[in-house]
Amino acid sequence: MKISQLSRATGASPRSIRHYEKKKLLTANRLENDYREFDESAVERVKTIQIYLRLGLTTEEIEQVLNCKDTYPEYAEDEYCGEMLAVYEEKLNEINKQMNALATVQQRLEKQIRQMKEKGIATEADARLLGLSR
Repeated sequence: MKISQLSRATGASPRSIRHYEKKKLLTANRLENDYREFDESAVERVKTIQIYLRLGLTTEEIEQVLNCKDTYPEYAEDEYCGEMLAVYEEKLNEINKQMNALATVQQRLEKQIRQMKEKGIATEADARLLGLSR
């Protein structure tokens, strides 16, 4: 199938598909006219890439996961090979750090709002006058 057909089948733009190929997440045969030709398995591969991107994995991390699946096809369905575990653990650590950072920001905002309400502050200009803004 051509890139336009793969794009329609997956919802990924042709530009994204070319990017996946450039990042070695996807392979295509080249026809004599230099057009890309993808086999039917590319549809599932692109959908898998899209899932991992939505989960926040980088293309490098996705490459590790896909290489693991390609190297150990017996683990592909269960997703239990070691390389994937390391990627997932690292991603979970990143998410936990982001959640902690967001919780800190949330606490600061709540404190700022509380202080502003207690002082009856209605505008940013009022907040600056009272020394409550950054």
